[in-house]
Amino acid sequence: MLDTGYDFKQNDPNWYDVVRPSKLPSYTDQFGANGNWYAGVRQSRLGFKGYVPTSLGELKTIFEFELFGTGVDAGQTTFRLRHAWGEIWKIGGGQTWSTFMDPDVFPNSVEYWGPNGVIWYRNVQVRFTAWSKGDSNVMIAAERPGASADQGVYADRIELQGVKPHFPAPDISGHVRWAGKAGHVQVAGIYRRIEWTDLNATPTRDLSGHANGWGFNVGSAVNLSKHVLRMQAVYGDGVENYMNDAPADIGIVNNFSNTKTPIYGQALPALGLTAFLDLNWSKKFTSTIGYSRVNISNTDGDSSTSFKSGQYALCNILYYPVKGAMLGPEFQFGYRENKGGFTVPDYRIQFSMRYNFSFKVGG
Repeated sequence: MLDTGYDFKQNDPNWYDVVRPSKLPSYTDQFGANGNWYAGVRQSRLGFKGYVPTSLGELKTIFEFELFGTGVDAGQTTFRLRHAWGEIWKIGGGQTWSTFMDPDVFPNSVEYWGPNGVIWYRNVQVRFTAWSKGDSNVMIAAERPGASADQGVYADRIELQGVKPHFPAPDISGHVRWAGKAGHVQVAGIYRRIEWTDLNATPTRDLSGHANGWGFNVGSAVNLSKHVLRMQAVYGDGVENYMNDAPADIGIVNNFSNTKTPIYGQALPALGLTAFLDLNWSKKFTSTIGYSRVNISNTDGDSSTSFKSGQYALCNILYYPVKGAMLGPEFQFGYRENKGGFTVPDYRIQFSMRYNFSFKVGG
């Protein structure tokens, strides 16, 4: 897949080819001059699926990777694991879509990162499917924990250097999904235990603490004749790690009346909303239009440049000349607002080409 386009504004150069409101400037001209042309093949991916009959039923496996570097590889065209998953009977294990998310709410767009307000996370997990019928199911999972913190106005304080995260238990997630000819509705929930330990604690100062993260997520895809309406609403405390584009899970709260613990961490409340319409005009032409946003309730210890809210929107028209080939333009919009009131928009025009191929080996 090739992505190429023009960004009329600016964003973090490590995220040059995607629209992430959290990666837009947190102050004027943070990332240089406006107006940048970009091109890349980082959306390209390759995967292998296996289906093996056994005495316990079919053993299903998937191994899939792409070239979109993140983390320490952010901005690079390099290996990134998507799925490494196996499932037999009612038990699955490995890395795949979080049980807290609904992959069917993602729109038919060419921008890679997607709506910022959706739960979108591939996680390592052990999953149990309590019931399934067709595309309807009930699942529960123990997922790999993880979280981040915004140190806010205290980011430069040496006292915080000894504060380290601690995760004594997995994240527990589950969902119930009802599906039929008209579409589907999925209701999901999650609970997270997030702790941190002050390794430099003294009898007079201890910044150790904990927070309970939780969230609910309702998603749906509704079939409107040949078109599809995709929607999702999510709300929770400390669930930013599972959201497609949100800041830290934990923020700092001032607690000056307590000399031993003058500040403490708090799970940040987050609200995400998404609505997109996929228009399937014909076998050769489709369009997508929609909007998404994230709102974060900041703490008094957050800095004025801390992320408060982000907006995301796009519209496109895509052409499928032959089976397995797609190309077309897309207009993209992003918007960031900080706790201190600073706002910045982003506008892009992107053109993408994609070529799909597949073949089967065996019976």
